[in-house]
Amino acid sequence: VKIAGMVDESFDTEFADAEPQPYEFRSKPTYQKLFVITAGVLMNLLLTLGIYWGINFFQGKAVYETTLVGAVAKESPAQIAGFKTNDKIITINGKKVNNWNEVIGQFFIDNLGKDVAVKVNRNGVDTTFTVTSKFIVDHSKEGIFLFPGDTQPTITEVVSKSPAEAAGFKPGDVFLKIDGKLIPNQDEVVKEISSHPGEKLDVTVLRGKDTTQIAVTPGASGKIGIGIIDIFSGGINYQTYGFIGSFEQGIKDIGYNTSLTYSTFKSVILGRIAFNQAFGGPVKIAKFAARSADSGIQAFLAFLAMLSLSLAIINILPFPVLDGGHFVIILVEGIFRKELPIKIKIAIQNAGFVILLLLMAFIIYSDIISL
Repeated sequence: VKIAGMVDESFDTEFADAEPQPYEFRSKPTYQKLFVITAGVLMNLLLTLGIYWGINFFQGKAVYETTLVGAVAKESPAQIAGFKTNDKIITINGKKVNNWNEVIGQFFIDNLGKDVAVKVNRNGVDTTFTVTSKFIVDHSKEGIFLFPGDTQPTITEVVSKSPAEAAGFKPGDVFLKIDGKLIPNQDEVVKEISSHPGEKLDVTVLRGKDTTQIAVTPGASGKIGIGIIDIFSGGINYQTYGFIGSFEQGIKDIGYNTSLTYSTFKSVILGRIAFNQAFGGPVKIAKFAARSADSGIQAFLAFLAMLSLSLAIINILPFPVLDGGHFVIILVEGIFRKELPIKIKIAIQNAGFVILLLLMAFIIYSDIISL
């Protein structure tokens, strides 16, 4: 799509020597130019606000009422970090936490790029240890490595004519152990099964109130043909909002996530987080979209809201080629009431376009090698 009378990434300058036409972009007043150039960003923000409003109004926020750490497997990232099964988290970097939402927020959002001092109550004794920022970033590439108590890796689907169906698995079965090893979450289930292709595994599952032993042999691909998610079985408190309250909370969600994004930018610039660990391209987007879709419609919509908000934030940055870059040029021209020379605009667009292409290539490359 080309806007008539505008120098953009198309590098079209055929109109430069002709008299400005009333319908052309360059003939419009500054306020109209600014509105047009930010329309895409505004639509991204409206979509984000609409999704957040809907989630807050129809679903509310689920607060997981626990700070108890779930089963910590041997040599797992959680154990290496210093956690043990049934640790009760009291404070993170000196701030008291009252539920699992606050635990995750303090660990992976509010203190992103910082070392985290964790105080836990372990068998009646308070213990404090530090988890480094590098450890958190390195071990959260595939998701959050810390899980609450009362979480159960539960089968949601058994594929027809699969090893799982032949072995006797049923939807609703909860994994307890694989070959005697405690299995705290779905990631551990996938890890254990995929690492033993063609090998017989003895699985202990909870079916209703009964414990059942099942023997299954994964196929050559390391799969048995099940869908599985972690289901929290503890207390959940839903914070609900009215029509207006949902709108206000949606604005707060946008503000919070925008602040988080810029905080991430700062951590990357200061070298606290590697660039390829903070940002992702189409491969990573597709990966997380699929993961969120598997978790349900609310998780998928929340992912879309974050994606839309991220597009708005990136596009409004004052960088050549992006909407923010055009915004700055238009603003400068409006202040001085004089259009910048075409050659300068083309030079700015050329430089920005090359840098943006290199950045995109680097991000896609980082996505691929991280698979």
